[in-house]
Amino acid sequence: MSECSFFSPPVSVFDYSILIIFLIAMFTVSVGGYWSGVPDEDAGGRSLSDSGNSEKKQSDKNVSFTVFTVLIFVAVCCVMLVLLYFFYKYLVYVVIAIFCLASALALYNCLSALVTKITVGRCRFTFRTKVIEVRLLFLATFCIALAVIWAVFRNEERWVWILQNILGIAFCINFIKTLKMPNFKLCVLLLILLLIYDVFFVFITPFFTKNGQSIMIEVAAGPSSDEKLPVVIRVPRLMNSAQTQCTVMFSLLGFGDMIVPGLLIAYCRRFDVRIDSRIYFISCTLAYAVGMVIAFTVLILTKMGQPALLYLVPFTIITSTVIAWRRGEIKMFWKGSSYEVLESSRKPLLQDDEPPGVISE
Repeated sequence: MSECSFFSPPVSVFDYSILIIFLIAMFTVSVGGYWSGVPDEDAGGRSLSDSGNSEKKQSDKNVSFTVFTVLIFVAVCCVMLVLLYFFYKYLVYVVIAIFCLASALALYNCLSALVTKITVGRCRFTFRTKVIEVRLLFLATFCIALAVIWAVFRNEERWVWILQNILGIAFCINFIKTLKMPNFKLCVLLLILLLIYDVFFVFITPFFTKNGQSIMIEVAAGPSSDEKLPVVIRVPRLMNSAQTQCTVMFSLLGFGDMIVPGLLIAYCRRFDVRIDSRIYFISCTLAYAVGMVIAFTVLILTKMGQPALLYLVPFTIITSTVIAWRRGEIKMFWKGSSYEVLESSRKPLLQDDEPPGVISE
């Protein structure tokens, strides 16, 4: 009697795709956070009030959160996730269309900022009283074409993940540098609410669903559909196993795991510019790195998907708070741009109350 055996490659202990995702995440939050402070730095804004004025001048490019918009943002995230769970096969195409438009625009915004730094090739023409640079027109065409190519070949697993990652990184960087948190108070509110949202839909919802699966994982995996939501960074698993030999398997990281902590990192960067420092941006970025390492370590040990915000939010918030407290700047850091406005509004009153003969500096 003959025997037949199948070859199974030795299983790797460590999947190096996790390292690539880590580097992508660090690059995205670092670039987005640093870029967020460039307008303040260019304005020479070392004071909070001056920076606030410069932000108003750029209101057409930047959007600031308020308590109301934070609550609306979190509510929309919850409603959208539940709707995707029940109507996935219809809404997935809406998300794909939005991703194509938003990512193409984000890629253009990121690349145009670099292209405009080049001092050669500034050929222009006038169209209906508007002056248009030829190179920016070609750049817009390139960005749109890239998004269209991804949309057409989005289910091709061998190579299209590269395009999705490029568009996704540009989308996250543009989101972080454009949407600005005015103070640490709103950062804490947003991050804690989204942490609760993440934990609830990963760990709590399995008790309410019929199949015992979490709503978050079901939506991310694409229930009974070949279409996947383009809201993750995807890297093929770089490990030897029977599964990876037969099909392409991916390690994933959601855009929210970069954008949400990235908004706090961006606030730390702008605060650093206002007080002529670097400690907040560097410390918060390093805290994000530590949180990512812990999240991946737990993922490897438990072999279960983890809500990364569960580790990223505490590390970034606690680190920023400790730095501000040790430097004696916690009140200014907490109130942000409104702190100096309040302080400056008191100065005329104090000066008016001074006794005669006292000259204010």
